[in-house]
Amino acid sequence: MSAEDRRASTLAAATEVFAEVGYLRGKTAEVARRVGVSEPVVFQNFGTKATLFAAVVHHAADHVCRLLDRMTAGSTPVTAEPATMLDPDHLANVHSAGAVGAIFADASAVTGEPAVETAARDSTRRFATAITALLDRGKADGELRPDLDAGAAAWWLLSFVASQRFRHATSPTDVEARLARNTLDSMVAADRS
Repeated sequence: MSAEDRRASTLAAATEVFAEVGYLRGKTAEVARRVGVSEPVVFQNFGTKATLFAAVVHHAADHVCRLLDRMTAGSTPVTAEPATMLDPDHLANVHSAGAVGAIFADASAVTGEPAVETAARDSTRRFATAITALLDRGKADGELRPDLDAGAAAWWLLSFVASQRFRHATSPTDVEARLARNTLDSMVAADRS
């Protein structure tokens, strides 16, 4: 296996491990086992566990941003995307163990690890930029309110998604659905709602 392939395999295995159990419980030994290499090989490729997790966050963000970019370039109505993003079942699934959203939720809670903190901030900014572009397309297509501040709305959507665990722990499901509907209604053009 080439060094590049080994690094990519290590990153893929680390993504699985950290999505399943989180940064604190994720072990580099488990990453190494899944790749079929020794633990020192993981450290040779990434330096530290924090650097490895930061690389996972960046890699996962690349994937999410590519999806958002495809949505922006596509022809699916823009209003369908936030509706999916805010759907209570989708939110519960995206934050569950093993899902990519668990990586971002975990990364945003890590403190004292500058590489991870930077990766979490950078990824969130990238998501906001990509969602802003999607919402701008919705405005241009007349689906969303013309006076919608797409940048602020992108950050609102990210905040809504990020706070799902809090709401899920404290609110009944019907409240989650009403919040999603209210958020969407505030964005949609008057003649489309």
